[in-house]
Amino acid sequence: MSHIELRDIDEDDFDAIFDMMRDPEGVALAAFTADDPDDRAAFDAWIAREHSAEGVLYQVVTENGGFAGTAAAFNVGGDREVSVWITRNAWGRGVATAALRQLVSREPIRPLYARVAAHNEAAIAVLKSSGFTEVSRNRVFAPGVGRDVDELVFTMVPALDGM
Repeated sequence: MSHIELRDIDEDDFDAIFDMMRDPEGVALAAFTADDPDDRAAFDAWIAREHSAEGVLYQVVTENGGFAGTAAAFNVGGDREVSVWITRNAWGRGVATAALRQLVSREPIRPLYARVAAHNEAAIAVLKSSGFTEVSRNRVFAPGVGRDVDELVFTMVPALDGM
């Protein structure tokens, strides 16, 4: 059984994050990615902003102590959104689900939102199994696939008992 943890990101993680976020299969599934995933200068500028931005919780996902991806909570247009990106060598073992559940448990703001490409069936399953419900669909341009795709918006609202 794998041991999944979230920890604070540090500069030593940047190379692994860059490599993960430019993996062609991961980019195609994520769809809503950087315009040019191979542009290291653009990545370095982006990660420097994210790493130091107020209101951004950006963490590394580890599996048995090794790098397995990232998990983040951030503000977009007044909404609190979450995102998990798992490196391909950790796919299919419940890492994303465990990471998302840990992230949600650390994030006090509700409702939470998440966005996913409609063709990313694994990510949709992770969201649903973690208590998120689809609330809308939009057709938007996705740089990772170079065309318009359906983007699903999910939300997790506060439980009726206040938990």
